[in-house]
Amino acid sequence: MKIAIVGCGFVADYYLATLKLHPELQLEGVFDRLPGRAETLSRAYGVQRYGSLTELLADTRVDMVLNLTNPRDHYEISEAALRAGKHIYSEKPLAMELNQATELVALAQACGLMIGGAPCSMLGETAQTIWKALRDKVIGTVRLVYAEMDDGMVHLMQYRKWQSVSGVPWPYKDEFEIGCTLEHAGYYLTWLASIFGPAVSVTSFASVQIPDKVPGETLDLSSPDFSVACIQFACGVVARLTCGIVAPHDHGLKVVGDKGVLCTDEAWDYRASVYKRRMLTIRRKTLLSPWRERVRLPASPHGKLQTKGAQSMDFACGPAEMAAALAEGRPCRTSAAFTLRHRDGTGHLLRRTRSGVIPHDHQLLRREANAVGLSSAVGWGIWGAGAIAHDVASDFLMVASACLQQH
Repeated sequence: MKIAIVGCGFVADYYLATLKLHPELQLEGVFDRLPGRAETLSRAYGVQRYGSLTELLADTRVDMVLNLTNPRDHYEISEAALRAGKHIYSEKPLAMELNQATELVALAQACGLMIGGAPCSMLGETAQTIWKALRDKVIGTVRLVYAEMDDGMVHLMQYRKWQSVSGVPWPYKDEFEIGCTLEHAGYYLTWLASIFGPAVSVTSFASVQIPDKVPGETLDLSSPDFSVACIQFACGVVARLTCGIVAPHDHGLKVVGDKGVLCTDEAWDYRASVYKRRMLTIRRKTLLSPWRERVRLPASPHGKLQTKGAQSMDFACGPAEMAAALAEGRPCRTSAAFTLRHRDGTGHLLRRTRSGVIPHDHQLLRREANAVGLSSAVGWGIWGAGAIAHDVASDFLMVASACLQQH
């Protein structure tokens, strides 16, 4: 499938670095509203540079557009690309507002096109291994999940010196303004929603602990640098998701079951180790074993990822999954359409502050899942995990909106 990239900023290098792992994706060209940035990326990777967005969208060779622009521009760019007849794979979030994301999904459906987006890390070996272990009841019935996405005091780090492989500076002002919830909560939330199903309620809290992150500069938006959400899933599992740029670095995940705990230390590494700790009964006491047992990961389909920076992720895996879904005539596993299609009038409930119940017609969800073949295992992923039976993107927006409304 032939693709084109809109947005040649910091994250573009991550996609281009792993694009070579997916020869079915052929990059036709790149565009950025800053010509110099597009020229730099064009030369670095030997690809065509489009002179305008109009020129890119008019290129009949292009089947899919990768929207890697600033989050504030996601809606506008994706809408234009859909109206030009292009499939869309968007960086997170799909849009800044839930109603905009809903509009994009509806437009894609009306045009007979596919829309989906990042993150796609639930397709990685670590997430798939955890999912398989839970299906195999390795730790028994799951009761509770703790997911952490803390990145340390970023405002004290040398972030002005951070650059991508092609030399693009880290967009610190945008990152601080958009906030860590919309930027990073989706990594673990997509895992949770994929494994445990739709959420029925969320209780959240968010705060700005460091108001002056960029001395000498004024931020146009003051977004929370700490947020926490307690999510109740329809299956009965409760998860606490914490996201921030204040507490020390911690990307750990703990899944607590009746027979033990399943855990990993990193969401940004497709091959992060997975461990289990068993519950032990010694005389009259039951306690968690102090020894961790490693859960075997499958061999990587691409070998060791050659990436730079704080992550080791196959960013191009998401677009490749969408291309495969289109070629095979099946739903995309990173699609943004499923739950949004069934939210009908509940968008305002997703924006409740403090707490809110998210009503679901579970019989409707089950019927619709069966209709598109999502309720049974279809052998996707490294371990043959069952397909995602709802849209993780809207659950991501649900939690992010609830957290952001706190401030």
